[in-house]
Amino acid sequence: MSLTGKIALFAGGTLFGSAGFKLLASKDARKVYTNVTAAALRCKDQVMNDVENVQESCADILADAKAINESRAVKEEAAYIEDGAKA
Repeated sequence: MSLTGKIALFAGGTLFGSAGFKLLASKDARKVYTNVTAAALRCKDQVMNDVENVQESCADILADAKAINESRAVKEEAAYIEDGAKA
C-alpha cells in the first residue's frame, strides 16, 4: 500500500471515529444508555430477590433434615435401650 493510500485510510478512520464518537455522545444515545442501565438494575434486583428466596428454601430444607435426623437418632437410641433391656 502506498503512502497516499495509508494517509487516506488514516484520515477515513479518523473521520469515521469522530462521527462515531459524536453519535455515541448524542442525547439519543444517552437515553439508550440510561434505559439499558435501568433495565440492568431491575434485573439485578430480581436476581437478588430470587437468590434470597433460594437461600430461605435451603435453610428450611436444612432445618427439616436436621429435625428428621434428630428424630431418627432418638428412635434408634430407644430401640438400642430396649434391645439392651431384653438381653
